[in-house]
Amino acid sequence: MANVGTAIIPIGGVGSRLYPLTVDTSKAMVRFLTRPLLDFIVTMLAVQGIRVVYMGVSGYHNYVQVYDYFGSGRVIAQRLGLERDEFRIRYMPNIISRGNAEAILTIVKYYRIDEPFIVAQCDNVFDGLDIQDLAEYTLRNQCDMTIVLYEVEEPKDIKRFGVAELREDGLLARFVEKPKTIEEAPSRLINTGIYMINPSSILDFFDSGQGKKMYEDGLLDFGRHVIPSMIEQGYRICGYTMMGVWFDIGTPETYMEATFYFLRLLPTRVFNVDFMYGRLRVLGKSKLSREAQQKMVEMIRDGKLFVGGDVLVGRHTSIGSGVRLRSSVVDNYVVVSDDVIVEDSIVMDRVYIGRGARIRNSIIGRHSYIDEGAVIDNSIIGNNVFIGRGARVIDSKIWPGRYVPSHVTFTSVTLP
Repeated sequence: MANVGTAIIPIGGVGSRLYPLTVDTSKAMVRFLTRPLLDFIVTMLAVQGIRVVYMGVSGYHNYVQVYDYFGSGRVIAQRLGLERDEFRIRYMPNIISRGNAEAILTIVKYYRIDEPFIVAQCDNVFDGLDIQDLAEYTLRNQCDMTIVLYEVEEPKDIKRFGVAELREDGLLARFVEKPKTIEEAPSRLINTGIYMINPSSILDFFDSGQGKKMYEDGLLDFGRHVIPSMIEQGYRICGYTMMGVWFDIGTPETYMEATFYFLRLLPTRVFNVDFMYGRLRVLGKSKLSREAQQKMVEMIRDGKLFVGGDVLVGRHTSIGSGVRLRSSVVDNYVVVSDDVIVEDSIVMDRVYIGRGARIRNSIIGRHSYIDEGAVIDNSIIGNNVFIGRGARVIDSKIWPGRYVPSHVTFTSVTLP
């Protein structure tokens, strides 16, 4: 029986589609359900038996932010009850890569990886993929590479992805990267960016013929270059259609969609939740945290705190009287003053929200300050932003570190 224990996660680019959330933050490290997005992904891999994760980091900010948080992986191991040497995180050396395929190739050569490994993306989240079944499928069908596919419901979404046409034997007949029209898409099966790869096959491809020429020319993107060429060269490129759910967190809209989907449907253990009251989930198990959680319950019972829908509250977050929380995530160390409304929103860690502020359908970046009476509606606020007293920010995007004066109104504004 096949068993895979190694994963590679390419981490490159600036994540411009997620601006302003990624202006000063690696997209892999954007907060997701009270922890970095990459933590969520790595944990999902580790619970399925992955024991070594190679980070294909490209660029200073990507490397430093990822390394400073994850280190050797000891914290993940401890959280999962593993011995310190049972789970490892390693990093690509500072070798410039011209695409995700080169990052993977560099790691395979540098660390001499000689067994099949899984590739996952740093900005994709999923649930319902059985990694060991994927490995068994790859072995059974003698695949050089297996592409995990996901069937989209809305044809309009297809144009953002690579689309596969499968033969009856499960091999890819062809692959179209980001078709210009819906009609050009050969199916509704899109590339998730999750691959199971035989290292000897990828090395063989790049060591000779067309693959060698592509490497010399810098044509090293999996979707645009490598997959179509390997199909053309006769490699066994298989398709594996996953069940469950998959999200490409490439935009603020899909980031919010994924957050609220997982908040509603995933078991509480995934969030490391320590306390529940109805659909309110709260992190923290210290004596101080327990006291705060009990205070929330008393306020709810006394009508001084309203909680509707699924709400996740982080550690050591202070919730005032008269607050309304509905279908939202409020991260660690947040201060929510009296009479605040937070609805259908994500508030990242160490945010201060002044009395009477209103936040609806918005994302508030880390360490931001929302003064009294401010209104934020359908907007994205970057990290370390100051929103003045009584200011109104509607349908807008505010870049990190900006100052919004008191009592001004911004409507459909981008403030870089």
